[in-house]
Amino acid sequence: MRYLILIFSLTILSCGDEVVVKPNAMLRLEYQKPTYDTIAVDCPFEFLVNTEAILKGKNNCWMNIHYPKMNATLYLSYREVNEKRNIDSLLYDAQKLTYDHTIKAESILEQPRIDSINKVYGMFYMINGNAATQSQFYVTDSIRHFVNGSLYFDSKPNFDSVYPAVVYLRNDIRRIMESIRWK
Repeated sequence: MRYLILIFSLTILSCGDEVVVKPNAMLRLEYQKPTYDTIAVDCPFEFLVNTEAILKGKNNCWMNIHYPKMNATLYLSYREVNEKRNIDSLLYDAQKLTYDHTIKAESILEQPRIDSINKVYGMFYMINGNAATQSQFYVTDSIRHFVNGSLYFDSKPNFDSVYPAVVYLRNDIRRIMESIRWK
């Protein structure tokens, strides 16, 4: 009985709430200032790509631009505009792909791209919220070429956590849109 009282007493006395002060911690993601180089692929277009990214070519000028430090990939697809694939259906598909994310998105901001000198016209979509993609775009010359792109992270969508990377990659996408040239 004595041992039971002793164990009970030690248990009661040892269960104190000791306050431990923890330092404030903030996640700070910093990325290097990007440098760009022209891609060297056998396609009817060219553009500048971030040297930190890895370009993975596919068939028919479809390619993936992988950002290993951010665990993200920009998926690019190329379509030739012709009688079978008219520009209206390509534009509809690109816009539908973007607006399919309205279920999870908090907002979708549109930024048009008009470069009449180089004949590059398009739209850049910034998708805010926990959608599967945070950015999508398309560019076209309206006659022969159509390029569509979507940015995906290889993780569960959490917009707050990936926001610094989203901002960095949105600037890369803008650079692609600004530098694309048709051959």
